[in-house]
Amino acid sequence: MSDLIRVLLAEDHRLVRAGIRALLQEQPNIEVIAEAENGQEALHLVAMHHPDIAILDIAMPQINGIEAARTLSADYPNIRKIILSMHANEEYVLQALRAGADGYLIKDSSMMELKLAITAVFRGETYLSPAVSNHIAAYVRRVDQSASPIDKLTKRQKQILRLIAEGNSMKEIAASLHISVKTAESHRANLMERLQIYDIPSLVRLALRTGLIKVE
Repeated sequence: MSDLIRVLLAEDHRLVRAGIRALLQEQPNIEVIAEAENGQEALHLVAMHHPDIAILDIAMPQINGIEAARTLSADYPNIRKIILSMHANEEYVLQALRAGADGYLIKDSSMMELKLAITAVFRGETYLSPAVSNHIAAYVRRVDQSASPIDKLTKRQKQILRLIAEGNSMKEIAASLHISVKTAESHRANLMERLQIYDIPSLVRLALRTGLIKVE
């Protein structure tokens, strides 16, 4: 069948993966051709099977969904990518889109929405869950209307900037926010890029000037 959509499903929780697979198998034009339980395995299976769409859980061991999407975008640009996530905030969505994701779906979405997402990205469109779209729209309005560079940042990026300006190391910041050092460093790189500021003293001056931190 020329309209058959061949899907690779990458999700580290077996029960969740089995549930999604069962739902997809009920669709006559969708075939799950491979399953992976981590990002590394997903990349290996993509190389073997060349699916039309890779559905990637955002939080997987070894290689997370966003990193897997970034690699697939570079190595297999014709394969469409949908990120599955528990998070609807703009920071995760923007990271996914920058990594080349074609869709971003919240995990509590309905089967109908999953089908809509698969069909949309298969046609070459971008699909965002409605909750995600609302966050992105609000973020864009906030950035467009803002006169302060701080308001260009996501909530998490503001946290990172404040902690940097207060003199914390990346290890201390990671521990404080309960994230990995690599993730903290990624947030720092993203906020620097968004602010077009690439040194710590300038970040500290900005945080002071905008009132993000106070001089004791």
